[in-house]
Amino acid sequence: MPRVVADETLDQLAPDDPAAQRSRRDLVRVHHAMGTRSIMATGWRALLPPPGQATRPLKILELGAGDGTLLLGLARALSPTWPSVQLTLLDRQQIVSPDTIAPYAALGWKVQVQVSDVLEWATPGGDSTPGPTTPSRWDLISTTLFLHHFEGMALTRLLAAVESRTERFFACEPSRGWLALAGSHLIGAIGANAVTREDAVLSVHAGFRADEITGQWPGRANAWQLREYGAGLFSHCFSARRASAAAGAEP
Repeated sequence: MPRVVADETLDQLAPDDPAAQRSRRDLVRVHHAMGTRSIMATGWRALLPPPGQATRPLKILELGAGDGTLLLGLARALSPTWPSVQLTLLDRQQIVSPDTIAPYAALGWKVQVQVSDVLEWATPGGDSTPGPTTPSRWDLISTTLFLHHFEGMALTRLLAAVESRTERFFACEPSRGWLALAGSHLIGAIGANAVTREDAVLSVHAGFRADEITGQWPGRANAWQLREYGAGLFSHCFSARRASAAAGAEP
């Protein structure tokens, strides 16, 4: 099954379009069916320092964060371990509501919403930077069902920006395979609307398999510890940790 990237309908709709709002609600059920939060929690725990070893708040950036609700569920699961986090939610649409941000604060997670196209963020000077040419650095950059939107030079550019700005990176993407494709065609069974049903199939065709992300990672092999693997029935994960940032190292 060759990788084919196509524009997904949800990305083209206005944030207040009723079909878009319905599709975002569908995605909550999709993530539940895929076990996304559990997969991400496992991936983050393998990368971040053990409880009690961090002496400052962890800085985490989520690319393509959407409305922020998926990460909120993850924050609730992880806040007993990491009660102090500076989280930036980056998306090109402003769809994170105050009702979503408030529960983060109750957990001790300070949230900043950054509205930006990710390829602009990946451009030197496109980040919110402490200086004109010095990008912000993050203990962890994470993405969920996001990398599959990119191919060719755009994916290369995005991964290069991630590699230069973080010590750890985790991506949870659609698995490109016949089982995942079959599942995408059955997504209407959970009540998904037409937008979600169409996008689910497109996302599987654009997903990843084997070591495709590893093959495009720009960091030197001896400078990074890389792992690429299937998770559950429908997900494909990529994990990267800078060799100098051991699992138990203080951020």
